[in-house]
Amino acid sequence: MGSYVMKFTGLNELQRGLIERSKLEKAKQTVLLNGDELNKRMKAQTKIAFVKGYSNGDTAGSINTTITDGGLTAIVGATTHYSGYVERGTRFMAAEPFAKPAFNVQKRIFNNDLKRLVR
Repeated sequence: MGSYVMKFTGLNELQRGLIERSKLEKAKQTVLLNGDELNKRMKAQTKIAFVKGYSNGDTAGSINTTITDGGLTAIVGATTHYSGYVERGTRFMAAEPFAKPAFNVQKRIFNNDLKRLVR
């Protein structure tokens, strides 16, 4: 029997690519997890913020999460046409913020999760 010699080239590039791909998948998982958490946090915040007695849950029910950019972006928000007025208030109505307080908490958690990914 003859002997065979196999030579692999590009193994270092392959290894780097696999590591980067692994980190990219973890980043996508982190985006999805934090998007879901922000969604839940915003819905919970509506129960705290909406204290005037006329809320029937439409804004909380309209909060949804959309994942875009191949899994690297989470868009979370309410889709009722008046949710911006509720969040920021008007000259006739005081603000009842539900999105910004939830976002301020979640952005710290998300930032910490991303820092753990790059260590």
